[in-house]
Amino acid sequence: MTARTELLDPAVAKAMSALSAAAKRGLGDPALAELVVLRASQLNHCAFCLDMHLALARRHGVPEQQLDLLAAWEEAGDDVFDDRERAALALTEAVTVLTDGFVPDEVYARAARYFDDAGLAHLVALVVAINNWNRVMVARRIPPGGYTP
Repeated sequence: MTARTELLDPAVAKAMSALSAAAKRGLGDPALAELVVLRASQLNHCAFCLDMHLALARRHGVPEQQLDLLAAWEEAGDDVFDDRERAALALTEAVTVLTDGFVPDEVYARAARYFDDAGLAHLVALVVAINNWNRVMVARRIPPGGYTP
């Protein structure tokens, strides 16, 4: 596999980085932010982003059990993912996998029980940002292992 580095203009990368940073800051929970970006990256099969965000998740103290069971979060017990995390992960999946249709009202309403309007806006922005990064990195064929904190 050959990387296609020409697909990312520096001005675009700067704008995408700014969106990601603003969404994470606004969400205010770095561990939850990493769970969200990891789940979207799993769904999008982005090895680079998975490698990068696993390292960041560990730095932010995300428990190994959550990292191990993230792909099966719905089946993991309530002692692994709390209701707020489950609501965020459900919304992440709904926004990421749009081939199933629009974001269901019940998924959005569930998230709205745990996040105020600003929190929801930042959560959706974070999902949008990581989906952008996933698509760019997959299109560029950037392999894992290139990220250093």
